[in-house]
Amino acid sequence: MSKKESTFISMVLSLLLITLISGFALGFVNDLTIEPIAKAKLAKKINALKLVLPEFDNNPVAELKMVKSELTKDSIEIYPAYKDGKFIGAAVVGSSEKGFSGLIKIMVGFTTDGTIKNIAVLDQKETPGLGTKMKDESFLKQFRDKNPSNFNLKVKKDGGEVDALTGATISTRAFSESAKMAYDVFMENLENINTSKQ
Repeated sequence: MSKKESTFISMVLSLLLITLISGFALGFVNDLTIEPIAKAKLAKKINALKLVLPEFDNNPVAELKMVKSELTKDSIEIYPAYKDGKFIGAAVVGSSEKGFSGLIKIMVGFTTDGTIKNIAVLDQKETPGLGTKMKDESFLKQFRDKNPSNFNLKVKKDGGEVDALTGATISTRAFSESAKMAYDVFMENLENINTSKQ
């Protein structure tokens, strides 16, 4: 009987030791990767800002404004852009949980009157070859230089003006919903961000 008890105790101690070592190893690896992951996310945002905004000379990341909206549970990011101290537009991060595979997050760049300068896809997990085509130039170009005040961001099937991706209408609807959210937030907060620097 004592042999069985000692074997059981040995197994429990071995498992405990393995668990402790694994836990410390995972914690160590996590600490090593936190900073590089954060830097990679920041670099991705900076590249997206350069892509969606008119040419700017300020640091939009440093001037980030977080606003609460009833459109989402999280705060929405607004990155104001200035050139020679004059407000020239802003980038707004819009999102929708209604994608075919969940979250779609985009950054929409607006000029001062609300016209879409460009859009960058920040995050999506849509079906490869279908929903992922939302990153393609052929899809994104239909939004450029359009002002949502007179361009209906809904899919044509829903009475809007957006051509849906073939076989990915749900993804297109979520993309369009994200763009509309970004526009609504931009217009609601335009007065607060449209201040020239002196």
